Amino acid sequence: MAGADRSSSSSGLRDWVSGELHRVVGFSEDEIAGYVVSLREQAQSQTQLEELLRSAGIKDDGFATELWARGGEPTATVVRGHKSAVRRKRTVEDDASEEGSEEQRKLAEARARQRARTLWSSSRSGKEKERSSADAERDRDVAERDALVERMRERDEARTRRLATDGLSREQVAELAQRGVVETEDSEVARMRKLSRQAYLNKWEAKQLDLLQAEVDEEGVLFEGEELTAEEKRHAELSKQVIAMARDRERFEARDDGYRIPDAYEDAMAAKKISISQARDEVLRSRYREEAEPKTEQEIWDERQTFRAVGKKKKSRYDVDSSEYVFEDHVEFVKSAMLSKGVDDDVRRDDEKNAASSSSKPAAAVEAKEVLAETRKRLPVFAYRTEFLEAVADNQVLVVIGETGSGKTTQLPQYLHEVGYSKLGAIGCTQPRRVAAMSVAARVSKEMDVVLGREVGYSIRFEDCTSKDTILKYMTDGMLLREFLGEPDLGSYSVMMIDEAHERTLHTDVLFGLIKDVARFREDIKIIISSATMNADAFSTYFDDAAIFNIPGRTYDVEILYTKAPEADYLDAAVVTVLQTHITQPPGDILVFFTGQEEIEAADEILHERTKGLGSRIKELIICPIYASLPSEMQAKIFEPTPPGARKVVLGTNIAETSLTIDGICFVIDAGFCKQKTYNPRSGVESLIVTPISQAQAAQRAGRAGRTRPGTCFRLYTAWAYQHELEENTVPEIQRTNMTSVVLMLKSLGIHDLLHFDFMDPPPAEMLVRALEQLYALGALNDRGELTKLGRRMAEFPCDPQLSKSILVGDKYGCVAETITIGAMLSAGNAVFHRPKDRAVHADNARMNFARGGGGDHLALLRVFTEWTDSDYSTQWCYENYVQARSMMRARDIRDQFNLLCERVELELSTVGLSDVQAVQKAVCAGYFYNTAKLASSGEYKTVKHHHTVFVHPSSVLANEDVMPRWLCFHELAFTTKEYMRHVFPIEPQWLIEIAPHYYQQKELVDARKHKMPKSQGLAAAAAADNPR
Repeated sequence: MAGADRSSSSSGLRDWVSGELHRVVGFSEDEIAGYVVSLREQAQSQTQLEELLRSAGIKDDGFATELWARGGEPTATVVRGHKSAVRRKRTVEDDASEEGSEEQRKLAEARARQRARTLWSSSRSGKEKERSSADAERDRDVAERDALVERMRERDEARTRRLATDGLSREQVAELAQRGVVETEDSEVARMRKLSRQAYLNKWEAKQLDLLQAEVDEEGVLFEGEELTAEEKRHAELSKQVIAMARDRERFEARDDGYRIPDAYEDAMAAKKISISQARDEVLRSRYREEAEPKTEQEIWDERQTFRAVGKKKKSRYDVDSSEYVFEDHVEFVKSAMLSKGVDDDVRRDDEKNAASSSSKPAAAVEAKEVLAETRKRLPVFAYRTEFLEAVADNQVLVVIGETGSGKTTQLPQYLHEVGYSKLGAIGCTQPRRVAAMSVAARVSKEMDVVLGREVGYSIRFEDCTSKDTILKYMTDGMLLREFLGEPDLGSYSVMMIDEAHERTLHTDVLFGLIKDVARFREDIKIIISSATMNADAFSTYFDDAAIFNIPGRTYDVEILYTKAPEADYLDAAVVTVLQTHITQPPGDILVFFTGQEEIEAADEILHERTKGLGSRIKELIICPIYASLPSEMQAKIFEPTPPGARKVVLGTNIAETSLTIDGICFVIDAGFCKQKTYNPRSGVESLIVTPISQAQAAQRAGRAGRTRPGTCFRLYTAWAYQHELEENTVPEIQRTNMTSVVLMLKSLGIHDLLHFDFMDPPPAEMLVRALEQLYALGALNDRGELTKLGRRMAEFPCDPQLSKSILVGDKYGCVAETITIGAMLSAGNAVFHRPKDRAVHADNARMNFARGGGGDHLALLRVFTEWTDSDYSTQWCYENYVQARSMMRARDIRDQFNLLCERVELELSTVGLSDVQAVQKAVCAGYFYNTAKLASSGEYKTVKHHHTVFVHPSSVLANEDVMPRWLCFHELAFTTKEYMRHVFPIEPQWLIEIAPHYYQQKELVDARKHKMPKSQGLAAAAAADNPR
């Protein structure tokens, strides 16, 4: 109530001053009264107040004395001030009437106007001083921002020149060659890598020997005097022999420091007809052998299943009549359409037959280079190579329409390189997903027979595999957007290809506008827009009526089958359709589209149960899931060839629509749904909702079946639903996602008029306004909407603005090293912990061990990374603690990049360790003060600003706490079945006033349960009314 008393006191004083001004100067306004009250607040004594009032034109000492006295009073009522003002005003009028002189009245009025003008000028001058100081502060910040950008640009130019000019001169090389000591940077790195590897192997060997010795000693104590079997004796003797040989190895180890002739690989290259790189790899493999990494239970189970599929050769197992199996929940399909080959495919049929006949000899007898060349010639795009190059030469912007799998991503950049475009500048190609960028770059480097990272490279978020010699560069669209910061005109590129444009990701849509401006500015650059759907007219119109180049048709026909009636449970219908197809259809792999990880795991489990029930009477069914959080080594299993006599079924999300091409797929099962990310700018909630796919997506999914042979697509919905319920195209991501990162990037590029930016499909104005408000609250923008120095530094980090703000504020609390570690772990995804179903309890206990010491999920992730670092980045440690090693290595790479970016933005790498948990929490909260929630009396959490009911995610370390914290800060909101808070940690409400006083008010952070109800409200007031005195 103290704040309410002060507010009432200030209001009463202002009303009193407003009334007294009529008597003193004969004139009164609210702004003048406020200015006088501010003078009272500035004054330290009554004498100083009198001097301030005289300078403002008020020379009434009585008024100054009473104002000084009233300023110290705790309260003053509005009514009393108003009555006194009216009474004094009447007194002045009576005195004036008693004087009766018209001249005197005019003179008094003139003096009153003069005093009013003096007050007005004093008030205006005070405001102008405040405004000028704010302008000076703003200009100083802008100047510091520009100076920072200039310093970063100078460092980049110096680094670029060093890469181009550094190295030994010819004279130095000749001089050192006579001594035999020519060492390059690459050889030095290789030597350091070899030494590091040897040190790691020595540690690993010592650890294994200690474990084996402990095992032998323990068995000797436990089984002393017991009769052992022959196998146990043999095992014990073998263990002792291994230990003895390892301990005595130093005596037999040859220490030859002389020259050793290296193994020759030219003979192997000539005898086996393989390339130089393959011969070198073969020699190295024969000399060195890597240690076996510990296998997960899932990997062991997969190997067992593969062995069963390959090893059993009973003919009776495969001689199965489809009529023997009757499923109670049989799904009936009707044929409704056929996706035919392209019109020009018949013209090329003879050429394809000739190519097939010429390549019919066994692949083992053909060189690898020739096999790749034959594969390239069989792609649909090969027949249009000449026409494509002519179209590129005649047009600056070209829209290419070709289905996924036609070869446009891998072949078109190579065609441009072969005719010399790479001599004018690099050839860039964007991909919407990092998996696609990596796999495509690896494929192209193999086809060109070059080392990945040299002539052909890729650049994805937190990983750059390129060099100064790179001429073909594959990258995600977000990385190209970041390249615009340092090179707005893309001067180092001669050709830029925007691939998979039909997906209309957020960054792709922004790139459209930027690329369009670059094409108008640079006449020497070639722009290629590649799409897999037939919406070419929209792209052509947007790019100033650009030419359209069509690569028609697919390789084989695809039969489309719809269900006769709608399916109530598409998950169960998909499982039944897989089994029907497996039993009744000819050989060929199956691809099933689900919405997410939960459905894929459920289908995986159901399929295993049902195939076990059928036993060995059916062919082996190899189940391969694919989703984003799956470890990479398990994702790679979908590309392995299917063993003879078995069938592979791939359970995937919409990542398999366009980004991945899996050989051998002949049957596609389309559930008709996918998960779409939507953002509500009013509540700030980002939801992942299951929604029906579009007709364009359905066509993409069906097209996956016609790559290697005629295929079939089973759609688990009716033909009527396809025609009337599915939208024609997917809603662009830019119209349904958070725009904060994009707005910050565009501001960094100097684009200020966002509402009139040339978007292909403009986002809602509400989302842009929300993004601007959030950036202003974060301090990235000033009150004029200009980018601040803090905002420019935030734009350098390839992460959310909230996370980059936390890293930069970490300098204030001395914990930059901890914030970048937490940021790296958060950026690595939600797949840090591995939770196998059969060992869920052990995995949960291991995760909770990292929560000891408090701090919530963020500090738990920090402890995970710290302990993994202390274990020397051990894979075995990850296996024992149910942590995914692949995610940890990715987090380490991200942290290394954050280190470099901190140096780039001139941020010192300070650290406090785990001793000061509160400092780390404050730094993280400084970026995520938007995302706060408090515990309501109902036991549920509600967001502070919008009062939405939210819940702690079950995977959080705070989900099972007995006493939940009153206040939480969370990383993000995700809506699945409820609105869940991911990655939460406890905070104190006072931190929000300290961190964001411009965003939070004190009354919003008051906990009502800690304060008593005033006597004038609630039950006390009701009791007083019932029992008046």
